[in-house]
Amino acid sequence: MSVPKVLCIGKATQDVFLRDDEFDPHCEGDVCYTELPLGAKLDVDELHFSTGGNATNVAVTLARQGLYAQYLWALGHDPASEASLRVLDNEGVDTSGVVQHDTLQASYSTVLIAQSGERTILNYHGALPSAKDIERLLETTETPDWVYPTAVGSIATLERIVDWAEHRNVKIMLNPAGSELKEPAKLKGLLEGVEVLCLNKEEMQMLVEGETLEELVRHGLHYVPVVIVSDGPNGVCASDGKTIVTAGMYEDVPVIDRTGAGDAFASGFLSQWLLGKSLRESIVFASANSTSVVGKIGAKDGILHTGVTLHDMEITEKEV
Repeated sequence: MSVPKVLCIGKATQDVFLRDDEFDPHCEGDVCYTELPLGAKLDVDELHFSTGGNATNVAVTLARQGLYAQYLWALGHDPASEASLRVLDNEGVDTSGVVQHDTLQASYSTVLIAQSGERTILNYHGALPSAKDIERLLETTETPDWVYPTAVGSIATLERIVDWAEHRNVKIMLNPAGSELKEPAKLKGLLEGVEVLCLNKEEMQMLVEGETLEELVRHGLHYVPVVIVSDGPNGVCASDGKTIVTAGMYEDVPVIDRTGAGDAFASGFLSQWLLGKSLRESIVFASANSTSVVGKIGAKDGILHTGVTLHDMEITEKEV
């Protein structure tokens, strides 16, 4: 079997992580927030630099699992863009399709991490390419087997990517980010061309009716062949239209930083699914990958490499 080629499309980010108990949440009722005194100069315990961006995180998981991962985007010559490309190149991700313009700039995030692993993110979106920019890049790109678009900046850009993939019989995995979730009606209209959809519970409830994970998954199957709905530490439910898998946590580990956990789960699933693993096996690896990532600071350090030994987890399977 030839190695599947996956084209990952979306923004790149330079992340700086600051960790200190000063960022521990203060809660009033259901609302929790980080409180910093105005005008104060605060020392922090830890400082870490890393690269992020949903699509770049996904590409690294795929590459570490032996798949052909290609990253496509338009970046600048700024330090954040250069750092992102350097990391991807070192991970064996194909970045030959990336173009760089002086007018563009990668995103930059300052992440304030509480001791619990929860975080407050200050995000500068940078100067992103337009939908037409990405469309022009796609027209010069060799057709892959799969495309994974996420955090592409707008629903208009996502629409063009999905249309491009559909016209070339390229399969799509969709794990939409904030910019795409702002217009759920338009997002729902794109699902006809999607093969695998991965969302958390609150996001899925924007698209279909349902209170439980299983209800949401069953309703999602009316739109796409494979549906995955997660609920953080409460587990995940997934179906390929034949069986429904319900799983709890892979392992109860201390959470250092939740950045990239969703990307690790979704890309972990896809990496195994494309290697011919079962729904159950793919969910186990996805859960393990996400668990490993939250044990380290940054979105990429904890991503699992090929050949890792996994242990059993709480999981059930039944027919649809």
